[in-house]
Amino acid sequence: MENKKSLEEVRKIFEGDRFATENGAVIEEIGERSAVCSLIITDSHRNAMGAVMGGTYFMLADFAFAVAANWEKMGCVSLRSDISFLGAAKGEKLIAKAVCIKDGRTTACYRVDVTDNLGNLTAVVTVTGCHVG
Repeated sequence: MENKKSLEEVRKIFEGDRFATENGAVIEEIGERSAVCSLIITDSHRNAMGAVMGGTYFMLADFAFAVAANWEKMGCVSLRSDISFLGAAKGEKLIAKAVCIKDGRTTACYRVDVTDNLGNLTAVVTVTGCHVG
């Protein structure tokens, strides 16, 4: 029988992703080739216009991809990511849900939807990953 990691064990592993975790990203859920991560929006995540900086959306989406692709077995890195900004966050929290669309022998494709806590879709990211390990 396969030994599954607990959410706390996965959070401990990804403490090493310091850019994401020190900027407030938190792992909320893990599933088979999937993950949900969140971030409470603070003033440090905003741009000069007062909106959430695009890099904040991307950082959270990239972190969700990394967790989804690696929490069961490390070894998948991003080759290419494409982000579409769809609307400004209106809530106080961002939520990124990463799901595997295709997991092949050498590459994988993930979709990450970023919403705010009010349910507004703010960004969609597609990630092509490469299995290196």
